[in-house]
Amino acid sequence: MFIIKYKAVFFTFSALLVLASLFSLYQYGLNFGTDFKGGTIMELHYATVRPEATVIKETLAPFNLGSVSVQPAGTNDVIIRFGTVNEDTHSIILKSLIGNDQGVTETRYSSIGPSLGKELARKGLIALGVAVLFIIIYIAIAFRSVSRPVSSWKYGLIAIAALVHDVIIPTGVFSILGHFYGVEIDSLFLTALLTIFGLSISDTIVVFDRVRENLKKHKTEPFAETVGRSLEETYVRSFNTSFTVILALLALLLFGSQSTRYFALALTIGMIVGTYSSIFIASPLLVTWEKLSRKK
Repeated sequence: MFIIKYKAVFFTFSALLVLASLFSLYQYGLNFGTDFKGGTIMELHYATVRPEATVIKETLAPFNLGSVSVQPAGTNDVIIRFGTVNEDTHSIILKSLIGNDQGVTETRYSSIGPSLGKELARKGLIALGVAVLFIIIYIAIAFRSVSRPVSSWKYGLIAIAALVHDVIIPTGVFSILGHFYGVEIDSLFLTALLTIFGLSISDTIVVFDRVRENLKKHKTEPFAETVGRSLEETYVRSFNTSFTVILALLALLLFGSQSTRYFALALTIGMIVGTYSSIFIASPLLVTWEKLSRKK
C-alpha cells in the first residue's frame, strides 16, 4: 500500500518531468537528422590518426555541399553530414577524403532526398498512430469483463495516459540533447519509440491483469487495497524484467557503435520511465479515478 498511499508524490514527480519535456519541445524542438529532412551521412574509420574537423571541412569546401557537420565518433571514427549528392559525387568526395591514406575505410553511407525524408516522417507518425489504435483495441477486448468498480474503458484510457507519459519524457530528453549536444532524431529513434510502446504497455497490462484477478478473489475488499495487493504481487517481477533489459541496453550504449548508441539511450530511458509509470502512475490512477467516481 506504500505506492497507493504516496501516489500524490509520484503524480507530482511525473507531472514535473512531463512539463519539463513539453517545455523543452516547445523551446528547442527536435533536431531532425538526414532520415527526415534529407541529406547525406558518411562515417569513416581511420586506422592511424584521425584528422581535425577543420581539415575535413577544408577538403570538402570545393564541392559546395552547403552546411557540413563533422562529428568525431569513438577513437578513430568521424561522422560527416552534408547535403544530398549523387553516387558519382559521393565517389569523388570519398577519394578526396581518403587521399594518400590507405588506412581510411567508409563504414557507413546514406543519402536521402528531402521528399523521401518527409515520406519517412509521415509513415513513422502513421506507425505510431496505428500502434496506439491496436493497443486501445487490445485493452478493450482483454478487460471487457471488468465493469466494477472501474469500467473497462477506463483501464484503456489510463494505459494510454501512461503510454503518452512514457513517450513524452524520452522525446523531451532528446530535445535537450539535440539543442545542447547536436544529437539528431533519426529512424532508429522512431523504432525505439515503437519498442517503448510495446514494453510499456506490456508492463501496465501485467499489473492491470493482476488487479482484475484480485477483484474476483476479494470482492468485499476496498478497491485501493486490491490495487495495492496487486502491485505488491507484480512489482518485483516488473523490476527484475526491466533491470535485465536495461543491463543489455547499457552494454550496447557503452560498447556499441556510434550509429546505435542513441537508439540504446532512447530505449534505456524508455524502459526506466515505462517501468516507473506502470507501477507508480497507472495503478494509482485507477484508485484515484475510482475515488472520484464514488464521490460523485
